[in-house]
Amino acid sequence: MQPATPEPYSAPSNAVWPTSAVPGQPGAHLRGEGAEEANDDHGDRSHGTEEQAPPVGSEEVPNREPAEGALVLADLRAQLKRYVVLPSEEALTAVTLWVAATHLQHAWQHAPRLAVVAPEKRCGKSRLLEVALETVHNRLITVNASAAAIFRSITEEDPPTLLVDEADTLFGTAKAAEKNEEVRGLLNAGHQRNRPTLRVSGPEHKVQEFPTFAMAALAGIDDLPDTIMDRSVVIRMRRRAAGEKVAHFRTSRDTPALHAIRDRLAAWLPPLHAQAMEMEPVMPVEDRAADTWEPLVIVADLAGGEWPALARTACRIMTDYEAGQDEEGGTRTRLLVGIRRAFAAENDPAVLGTKRLLEHLNADKEAPWAEYGPNGLTARALQLLLKPYGISSANRRFPDGTQAKGFARNQFLDAWARYCPAPKPPVGPAQPVAEPLLGVAA
Repeated sequence: MQPATPEPYSAPSNAVWPTSAVPGQPGAHLRGEGAEEANDDHGDRSHGTEEQAPPVGSEEVPNREPAEGALVLADLRAQLKRYVVLPSEEALTAVTLWVAATHLQHAWQHAPRLAVVAPEKRCGKSRLLEVALETVHNRLITVNASAAAIFRSITEEDPPTLLVDEADTLFGTAKAAEKNEEVRGLLNAGHQRNRPTLRVSGPEHKVQEFPTFAMAALAGIDDLPDTIMDRSVVIRMRRRAAGEKVAHFRTSRDTPALHAIRDRLAAWLPPLHAQAMEMEPVMPVEDRAADTWEPLVIVADLAGGEWPALARTACRIMTDYEAGQDEEGGTRTRLLVGIRRAFAAENDPAVLGTKRLLEHLNADKEAPWAEYGPNGLTARALQLLLKPYGISSANRRFPDGTQAKGFARNQFLDAWARYCPAPKPPVGPAQPVAEPLLGVAA
C-alpha cells in the first residue's frame, strides 16, 4: 500500500539553524588538543589580531572567494542534476554530500548507506549509481556478489565504496532474503567501525577477522530490509515527468568531467582527516539518524558557505519523512498505532478484549492485516507481533463481571511513548500544515 502523496516539500529560504560546527567560526565543536589550530587553518581569525573593517563610506569591499570545498560540492551537485532528476533539492544535497564523504571514510565512526529506492523501473536509480560510480572513492560495484566476495574485498587500510545495483534481487522475496541473509548482516555490521566478521579459513581452520566497515549505496525497487533502511540516507526516486529533462549520459564522453571532480574531492578532503575526526557538529536529529548523517554534516561544515545550512535542512526533513514512513508503513509500529486508536474508540477503557481489539484492527481497510489470512489478523498473529515489546494477552475481568482474553491499556503505554508518541497538540489556533515530501514515488 502506497502512502498518499503529499505536496512536495522545499527547504525554507529563511531557515535559521543553531550554531553549526563550521571550522573557523564560533560554535565549532572540536575535541582534544589542536582545536584552536584547526580553527585557524580554515577560518578568518588569527591569533592576536582582528580584521579591520573598511572605513565608513569606503567603496572598497573585501573580496572573499568561495573555498575550494564549497566550489567542488557545487560542481558535483550540478553534474548530478545534469544527468538525474532527484526527487527534491534536499535529496540532491544529500547525494552530493554522501559522495564527498566517501573520500574521508577513515575519519568516520559510522559509514552511512545510501538507499536509492523506487516503486517501479525507469526511475533513474541505475543512472544515479552510474554518476556516483565515477565520483566516489575506491569504487566497488556489484549486482549479485556473495557475502564472502564482498568482505574479502574490504580492507581496513583503504575501505572501498560499495555500489549495489538491483538490490531487490537480493532482498525482494522471502526466498532471496533468506539466501542473502549473510549479505544483509554484512551491510548492517559495516555501518559501524570495528564490527568485523569472523571466518574459519586455511588448512588449520584458524579463526580470521575480516573488516566490514565501508560506505555503500544500494539501488532497488521497493524498500530494502528495515535494518538497512534504518542505517541509510534514503532517496525515493520517481519516474520523470513530461517536462523534466536530463542530459544523456555517455561514458566515454562524460566521465572525464566526473573524474576531474573526483580528483578534486580526493585533493580537498583527505588532508582534513585529523580535523574531521575531532569535529562534533550540532545535529538536528538524534540517535542512529545522527550517526548516519554526521559524516555528511561534517563535510558540509568543512566546505562552509551555504552547505552547513543545506545539510541540516536536508537531514531534518528527510529524517522526519522516513520516520513518518515507518509510522505508517512499519508493520509493528502500525499495529501499535492501530491499537491506540482502538482503545480511543472505546473511550480508553482499562482493559479491552482480544476479540473486540481484533474487530477494530481488521475494520481498517487501509491496514495490512488482510494479508494475514481470509479473516485478517488473528489472535495468534497479534500475539507474535506484540511479543518483541513484551506485551501478551491474559485472562481479564471486565466491568460486567465476565472474563475473557484481553489486554490492559497500561501494557501499551511504554511502547506507545517509545515507538509512536502521540502528536503534540498545536499551540494557538490550528493552522493547516502541508506534509513534507522526500520524493515519494508518484
